[in-house]
Amino acid sequence: MEQIKIIGAGLAGLSAAIHLAKKGIPVTLVSFQPSERAQSVMAEGGINGAMDTMGENDSPAEHAADTMRAGCDLADPKAVENLTDHAPELLEWLLRLGTPLHRKDGRLIQRNFGGQKKKRTAYAQSSTGKVLMTALIDECRKYEASWLIHRLSHHEFVSLSVRDRRCLGVWIRDDHNGVIFFLPGPVIFVSGGLNGFFPGMTTGTTANTGNAAADLFAQGVAFANLEFIQYHPTTVQIPEKRMLISEAARGEGGRLFVERNGSPWYFMEEKYPKLGNLMPRDVVAREMYYVMHDDSTGHQVYLDLCGLSKQTWKEKLTDLREEIRYYLAIDPAKEPVPVSPGIHYFMGGILVDKFHRTNIAGLYAAGECACQYHGANRLGGNSTLGAIFGGKTAAETAAAEMADFQSGETQEKAPVWIESVPRRAKHLRDVLLSGLGILRTETGLKEALEQLENLSAVQDQTESNRRLLAKAMLLSALERRESRGAHTRTDYPDRDDEHFRKTSIVQIQNGAFVHHFAAIGKEMHND
Repeated sequence: MEQIKIIGAGLAGLSAAIHLAKKGIPVTLVSFQPSERAQSVMAEGGINGAMDTMGENDSPAEHAADTMRAGCDLADPKAVENLTDHAPELLEWLLRLGTPLHRKDGRLIQRNFGGQKKKRTAYAQSSTGKVLMTALIDECRKYEASWLIHRLSHHEFVSLSVRDRRCLGVWIRDDHNGVIFFLPGPVIFVSGGLNGFFPGMTTGTTANTGNAAADLFAQGVAFANLEFIQYHPTTVQIPEKRMLISEAARGEGGRLFVERNGSPWYFMEEKYPKLGNLMPRDVVAREMYYVMHDDSTGHQVYLDLCGLSKQTWKEKLTDLREEIRYYLAIDPAKEPVPVSPGIHYFMGGILVDKFHRTNIAGLYAAGECACQYHGANRLGGNSTLGAIFGGKTAAETAAAEMADFQSGETQEKAPVWIESVPRRAKHLRDVLLSGLGILRTETGLKEALEQLENLSAVQDQTESNRRLLAKAMLLSALERRESRGAHTRTDYPDRDDEHFRKTSIVQIQNGAFVHHFAAIGKEMHND
């Protein structure tokens, strides 16, 4: 039986591998690092599912409504409903695997999270990603023992093999000996977000270089909604990256303020009395930007956690308190924490349909590298859910379509491996940040595109591909002439549903950039 290749071993990759192995379908799981060091381990706040354990009459329909509202109605509603309808049974499955989500007297405890009206976020203090990954790693090992899952850790994606818009397989590099070899078969891409495009300015690991996504883009894989980059409101600068102060802190009662006229001004509570500090992340980050640039206030925003109870710190936020103490030398139970927005999540990515198929037959994508579920802004707690459910869905689709896969070895020569150049990555980052900040303008985006064209010439294919994908991000932001979710254009401040409640799609066809807007849910073009 043909093995399915999975590129990435975080939540989405492990979920895909497990669900294929359960069907008796062998899998090769390829990852640069072991799963224990995947980006998914860093997820803090929780995982959503309308279990209604808190007696608030929650439902999957309300979860879907909150997801669509936070995403400014830009996600595919059918895909979102599929996600939220299956969330409770997925949480039950995770609990059966032994995931130690927080309980009290045997009852699963769920908490408030940004943009949601009901308590539906299950959690394990602020280390949810760690416990989810541990449970899936343990489950995965059962199938590794029977050789249904074959791991290739310390291996890197080099290039996809595509012929006539069909995936033939993937080129992989063994990082121990440098050998590049070909693996035939269908491919599920779960490589994470584009953190490596923003070194030092993102909460995610820059081990997720974005090189794999750039290679796919250069080979004609369609991408969507690249203009939507989520700035998490509460991050702090530490060496080489931003550290996340989990939204769980605000879910438990943390309050944002700035100094105004000598007193704390809790601006989110005044401006948004219903949800206050738990408004969707794009709203909070934008309001923080405004008050930080307001001459009538102090320019530093603080997160006030001093009012949280000793029990909350002990049972729910112990690890977060320890992190803040270690990195900032501040005890957040006694003094406010200075915070500012940082790049956190990429809503856009590889264009997939609700079955997680791409525009290349035999190629599937899930998790943060794919554009699905989140629309213009992601709800906290939906990324872990979307990764696990997306991996499962991609696996089921790949399994169902295996009979259509045209097997055979590629006729290509092994591609040349080029190491990334950190200095170039920072140059590209600065160009992108000049156009893709919290607030954007046509002038700024055009200047960023011009700067991109004026970067020093390169000859290696990896850097060329990265610049192509960077251009796609800037071009997508330029073409969306409205403000929606994480994309705020000060020159087009209003939301324009008539013209732009559509998916922004960009790809390379016959060597040229092609950008267009497509009706939501009707984006795929396999002709």
